[in-house]
Amino acid sequence: ERYFDEIADAATAAGVVPAAGLLCDLGVSSLQLDTPERGFSFRASGPLDMRMSPSADLTAAAIVNEYEEADLADLLYRLGDERRSRRIARQIVARRPLATTTDLAKAVEQAAGKGRKASTSSRVHPATKTFLALRMAVNQELRRLGDLLALARSLLGFGSRLVIISFHSLEDRLVKQFLRDASLGDAPAFRVLTRKVVRPSAAEVERNPRSRSARLRAAEAR
Repeated sequence: ERYFDEIADAATAAGVVPAAGLLCDLGVSSLQLDTPERGFSFRASGPLDMRMSPSADLTAAAIVNEYEEADLADLLYRLGDERRSRRIARQIVARRPLATTTDLAKAVEQAAGKGRKASTSSRVHPATKTFLALRMAVNQELRRLGDLLALARSLLGFGSRLVIISFHSLEDRLVKQFLRDASLGDAPAFRVLTRKVVRPSAAEVERNPRSRSARLRAAEAR
């Protein structure tokens, strides 16, 4: 397993530069989500890990058990768009030490309140945004995405396609801004192919609920 910002070394070693296309799926794989030992999901109890690469140092356990309450709340709000970030951070700190994904999910449920937990009007678990924010922080996903975008044109031949599927508004905003900037000027690096973001159809979401937040943007290398 390697991070996106290591793609240049991997592609060169594989002898595929320049590439005919580059498809970047920024989501977590179902295999990772469905393996409790990786700690990505609240649906089964596992260690608070969340590392994409097991060799990395920072884990979700370190963040939830060691960060100051204010820093933890800021992280949940900034990366997870979690409006209840202060309440959740307060509850996490009060329950320390947290060892498992179940411990964390219960802390978030308590902070969210019994009414929110019992609500049937939403299919989204109250801990979803907290887990998302922690995963993004552990793996430095926004920084690595920025590094990937900066490398993209150097990996592609003229007329090759760059397709990026993101699952978070911050990721999509970064991709949108990059493609817009890269398509301007007298010698643009890309020509944007998707005037608007492409989202999954209702039928696709019905078949694959995990696709519900997917956003696709594409461009052609110039």
